[in-house]
Amino acid sequence: MQLRLKDVADDVWRRAIAALKPIAEARDVAFIVNDRPDLAKEMDADGVHIGQQDADYETARALLGPDKIVGVTCHASRHLAMEAAERGADYVAFGSFYPTATKQVQTLAEPEILRWWDEIFEIPSVAIGGITVENCGALVEAGADFLAVIAGVWAYPAGPAAAVKAFAQAIARAGGG
Repeated sequence: MQLRLKDVADDVWRRAIAALKPIAEARDVAFIVNDRPDLAKEMDADGVHIGQQDADYETARALLGPDKIVGVTCHASRHLAMEAAERGADYVAFGSFYPTATKQVQTLAEPEILRWWDEIFEIPSVAIGGITVENCGALVEAGADFLAVIAGVWAYPAGPAAAVKAFAQAIARAGGG
């Protein structure tokens, strides 16, 4: 579970982490903070996800230590992904695969990058960007180990719980699980 907040005060982050982290822990789910290795450290999150414009990998790793998760966004770049892996990232994230209202998309990634990564590397990959129940299967089939989903769950017409069930079925149909 990744907490992604933008343009909010640190106290809002802290309150959200304090409320959500125990829920993730009770379900044995890793709790990752987006963009903020400092708050991940302070609040003892399981790790941090950093983008190319956030703290660099070395800074995040030095702050969190070797036992926490550090994941890195690599957009549609094989080069960035290989660099992140060489530095020790625990996972690489590719995307956006589809248009999304969550952020301004500079370039779209193709599922082929997941296939390439899955064939060569052991480090898990995460597919991000515009993922829905209807389009997630292609990403799972291409080798995504994880899917990062926001609106696909929270804006699902039948509600978030129904979205989770529908995603689980779509992932199973695509051969993931």
